[in-house]
Amino acid sequence: MDWQGKRVLITGAGGFIGSHLTEVLVEIGADVTAFVRYNSRNDWGMLEGKAQHRPHNLRVISGDVTDSVFVRNAVKDKEIVFHLAALIGIPYSYAAPESYINTNMKGTLNVMQACLDADVERVVHTSTSEVYGTAQYTPIDEKHPLQGQSPYSASKIGADKIAESFHCSFDLPVVTIRPFNTFGPRQSTRAVIPTIITQTLTSDTVKLGSLDPVRDLTFVTDTVQGFIRLAESKKAIGKTINTGTGRGVSVGELAETIIQIANPNARITCEEERIRPQKSEVLKLVCDNTQARKVAGWNPKYSLEDGLAITIAWMKEHLGTYKAGTYTV
Repeated sequence: MDWQGKRVLITGAGGFIGSHLTEVLVEIGADVTAFVRYNSRNDWGMLEGKAQHRPHNLRVISGDVTDSVFVRNAVKDKEIVFHLAALIGIPYSYAAPESYINTNMKGTLNVMQACLDADVERVVHTSTSEVYGTAQYTPIDEKHPLQGQSPYSASKIGADKIAESFHCSFDLPVVTIRPFNTFGPRQSTRAVIPTIITQTLTSDTVKLGSLDPVRDLTFVTDTVQGFIRLAESKKAIGKTINTGTGRGVSVGELAETIIQIANPNARITCEEERIRPQKSEVLKLVCDNTQARKVAGWNPKYSLEDGLAITIAWMKEHLGTYKAGTYTV
């Protein structure tokens, strides 16, 4: 696909993955509308700071995916829509489950309906590996059963099925990308890697919850390429595609790796408040990325260690933007 001049909308563009995707699509010449969540401060989230030298092919709009009128107007005249807007913190979903239903499910319904009405060429809907729950087998392929072990994962299962239904019922050209855990520069401390890094850079004590869960960790540059490759692939239409490295690492092993790079004097302690309810904690997620390789030619390029080194270096330079030591839900 020639992205030069392609009219693209990215919902959730102010988020971690969304901001990186926005930058890459702007760089390759797409005409990008970045949809960020409205707030009275006119804060663009992780796109903030780019206003002074904003490229001619980037437009930022502020709204809410739960407002169908705003979404319909945002989608109008677009050719490609990347839908990333979502509430994603698992612990916060215990406290505010209704907000997850509204944003993740109703928001997805609004996006799909608007895309259908606007006759867009392609919709890339964002899922999450959390929908699989604790693995019944590994590596996890797309046929693995879905398990709603948290309100967050349940809301994403619902959103995925809404996207699927619009393809099956109305032939909407949707592809669902299901990234396993993504990490990299700009990620907030609601995720485990920035939580560990900020603590190792500011303290000799690293406070964590359970050390046993295993995750498949993909550097954000690779995940962004997954979005772009799947948007380009006609074979991907109507499918759900995993993106991940195929390598599982426990939280404990991950913490020790980061400590060795960033602060060998640091020691790990476990805190009760950081441990998720036993039935809700997903114990093992390791990706089978066979379909991503087959239908889109996607291949992760960054090792965990290389990605961590880049992330740690970036966070050292931006440590003042983080609340080190504070437990973020």
